[in-house]
Amino acid sequence: MPRKIILDCDPGHDDALAILLAHGSPELELIGITTVAGNQTLEKTTLNARRVCTVARIGDVPIAAGCAGPMVRELVTAQVHGESGLDGPVWPEPTVAVSEEHAVEFIVRNLMASDGDVSLVATGPLTNVAMAVRREPRIVAKTAEIVLMGGAFTRGNITPAAEFNIYVDPEAASIVFEQPWTRTMVGLDLTHQALATPEVVASISDLGTELSRVVVELLEFFQGSYASASGFADPPIHDPCAVAVLAYPGLIEAEPAYVAVETVGALTRGMTVTDFRGRLGQVLDTRVAVRLDVAGFWEKMVAAIGRLG
Repeated sequence: MPRKIILDCDPGHDDALAILLAHGSPELELIGITTVAGNQTLEKTTLNARRVCTVARIGDVPIAAGCAGPMVRELVTAQVHGESGLDGPVWPEPTVAVSEEHAVEFIVRNLMASDGDVSLVATGPLTNVAMAVRREPRIVAKTAEIVLMGGAFTRGNITPAAEFNIYVDPEAASIVFEQPWTRTMVGLDLTHQALATPEVVASISDLGTELSRVVVELLEFFQGSYASASGFADPPIHDPCAVAVLAYPGLIEAEPAYVAVETVGALTRGMTVTDFRGRLGQVLDTRVAVRLDVAGFWEKMVAAIGRLG
């Protein structure tokens, strides 16, 4: 049976590909998409989720808009995705509607109604997830697993210490990491292995579909903006790696660790302090992704785009 997931995201070029992998993988059943402010404002990330679902003909998955900013801080957005948050293609008018239900309520309702068989995949700031926990703490026990794209155990990308998603709302991230659920952190150390090389882009282009053309245009824009901002020749595609943990677990190797989120450091806001050796005397209760089967990952990603095309 496919694994049921809710994808909480802030599209975003890599979030767009995460949506495609989640819906295009037979191993998963995408039961909902929830949006949060992060890569861009909530209005833009929600519009972008609708755009992606429209071009991929995903009409049967509800989209619920969530929190418009972090729990206690001002919103910081990511300029690498452009003014719209999803620059590159010329998007048609979206035909997919947004639910009237708030994302936090959607998450709580679906998890509480489940038989413990629904997992959360979070690829943006963790505001919606933390607020859902605050609203109904029992969802932790009802969640099969949470996989989050965020953090790093070496160095950050928005600051020397912090990865963007955790930096935007470290208080929310701290709440999420403190909960006793089965948890996997897919951080920069893993996602920087998932590079959209020219060979990868060519394999997507070779599909010859309208959707593949849109994906190529997304990746071409992202390559240019990422190279300018971060010096990468080929852009890392972070968010689908979190989806792959549940869809294709054999592609990703993880190690147990204790992870704490720094919320007060003057230079280390949002740092994910990762203890693989138990030096802090805490239980190693987080699976931290460390190695990716790169060829296998892109094979699955291209196949998912092909199924949706």
